[in-house]
Amino acid sequence: QVQLVESGGGLVQPGGSLRLTCAASGSDFSFNVMGWYRQAPGKERELVASIISGRVTKYLDSVKGRFTISGDNAKNTVYLQMNSLKPEDTAVYYCNAIGRSRGYWGQGTQVTVSS
Repeated sequence: QVQLVESGGGLVQPGGSLRLTCAASGSDFSFNVMGWYRQAPGKERELVASIISGRVTKYLDSVKGRFTISGDNAKNTVYLQMNSLKPEDTAVYYCNAIGRSRGYWGQGTQVTVSS
């Protein structure tokens, strides 16, 4: 059974940095697409960043230049480096992976940006 486990969330002051990690286990294949979504209270879940085949990246406009997604296909792991964090980045961040025409979700990790 495929499982995605996120780590690295927490409380940080505005302007600070966090690095999220998502590690997939239980699969005997590599994921074509891995990404990060977030959902703030009262808002819809939105795509923050994605990486395709470990190379092509895509970002939400509001995080461009501040967040960087990277992946290790061999380890089925994806990272999200978040710099210059703002209060509006506060949300639960979810890892998503797509492989063999199926999508998988992690349980989410809370990121809170506050002074």
